[in-house]
Amino acid sequence: MSKPAHPHSAPIIHEPLDIRERGAAINDVPQRSDKRLYIQLQVFTGCEDIQSIKDALIKHDIEGVVYLDTNDPYGVGIATFAEDPSWFVKQGRAFYQDEAFLTLAHKPEFTMFGRTYAIGHEPNLDEALLQRPRRYAFNADWPWVVWYPLRRKPEFALVERAEQGKILFEHAKIGMRYGNEGYAGDIRLACYGIDANDNEFVLGLAGPELYPLSRLVQDMRKTQQTAKYIDSLGPFFVGHVYWRSPSKVSV
Repeated sequence: MSKPAHPHSAPIIHEPLDIRERGAAINDVPQRSDKRLYIQLQVFTGCEDIQSIKDALIKHDIEGVVYLDTNDPYGVGIATFAEDPSWFVKQGRAFYQDEAFLTLAHKPEFTMFGRTYAIGHEPNLDEALLQRPRRYAFNADWPWVVWYPLRRKPEFALVERAEQGKILFEHAKIGMRYGNEGYAGDIRLACYGIDANDNEFVLGLAGPELYPLSRLVQDMRKTQQTAKYIDSLGPFFVGHVYWRSPSKVSV
């Protein structure tokens, strides 16, 4: 026999779970968005005809960038962009089954996949989520890129939020200075639960010259986040743009 409810007990009311991205408030109303940009890097070796990769992107109408692999004379990297993640298992899958890839060897250790995210301070949320990453990746004056994944140590999640903010801001200030002086733009992607190696973030550093990108990584080694709380970094893919498709949005 069921136990009668206590006369003074109240039903538990759950607020709807809001997992939208959140930006800075406009007229005291926070910006919210369900839109995100997914970016994937795939890397191959054995490429003797780089033009065939470009032709395949054009044929399949792919929004993407083709990189020459700086550390592999037969290597090629392709970054593809889509707002719908199902694109990667439909149109993206068909693209990589093109005959241009039949003689290439896939390098899965360099596969990176992530989604754009907001930190809550973005003055223009859609620009930050959808346009800025494309603007950096498709910038005709920025041919160099360094892509890499990272994972923080689990104990960072237990640090008080205010202290986390200080640690992250120390790290971010360095990146902002490089960006303000035109040395680099960073493409920040979250990859919780969608990375084969349990990485948390994918970073893409793009810029006009390679040295500042390397120096930016070096300078960030001195921050608390990297020196104390990073569990793993890399592998690093260093690419030079061979060809970019037209972006799907205005950049």
